[in-house]
Amino acid sequence: ELTVKRMMQMNSSADSIVLEQGVKNPPYYWFFIDLVIYISIMFLIREVYFSQFNFITNGLFWSFSTLLTATVLMRLRQTSWKELGLFKPVNYKKSLLATAFIFAFTIVSIIIFQTIKDQLGLQVDPDMSGEKASSKFEDLSGNWGLFFTIIPFIWLQSALEEILDRGFLINWIEKVLSSTWFATIIAVLAQALIFGFRHSYDISERSITVALIGLAMGIGYVAFGRNLWPLIIAHCLLNTMSMLDRV
Repeated sequence: ELTVKRMMQMNSSADSIVLEQGVKNPPYYWFFIDLVIYISIMFLIREVYFSQFNFITNGLFWSFSTLLTATVLMRLRQTSWKELGLFKPVNYKKSLLATAFIFAFTIVSIIIFQTIKDQLGLQVDPDMSGEKASSKFEDLSGNWGLFFTIIPFIWLQSALEEILDRGFLINWIEKVLSSTWFATIIAVLAQALIFGFRHSYDISERSITVALIGLAMGIGYVAFGRNLWPLIIAHCLLNTMSMLDRV
């Protein structure tokens, strides 16, 4: 009788372990379904625009809606933001060096693209972001009060983009492709393309430049221990420079 009970307990424990592993490590097609849901919401939510609010408010609404979607999907897969890189740096000196490298690598990538784009004969639409900035952020020229009012929200948006585009997208694409080195390369490239296209919905100088930023951030994420903080700080610095250029 004791032997039978022990066998039943062992079988029950084995079933629990299998069930737990199945929940923690779901098959790849679950992550593919997650990606379809996530990317669909990420683009469809941008069709909602509240005209009574400015562009920054609408942008944060889009990002927080996407963040909520990602968080729900992560809960279903028993994954935390800490696992994806939102954790305290182990070594602050290395994190600062990583931030500096990512920032410099991004700038150099953009400069190289701007230098060789004509030599490559790329037929793309010009970058009109400067002309559109006044309609998005109002006239910043000489308006330091407005600059200091909106820059914290720009930083918040920068952080959300890194959390979602690098933290969530790269990891989920990797899981669809079985988390191999090849999957990592595809994930870094794919998120950069999505990141660039999402900013202008075309193939233009603007979308390519933003895609290069996404590519540099993605490489930095993988190369420096998948900690999101160096990327967030570098992204905030880049956007601060861009806004200062308009003041």
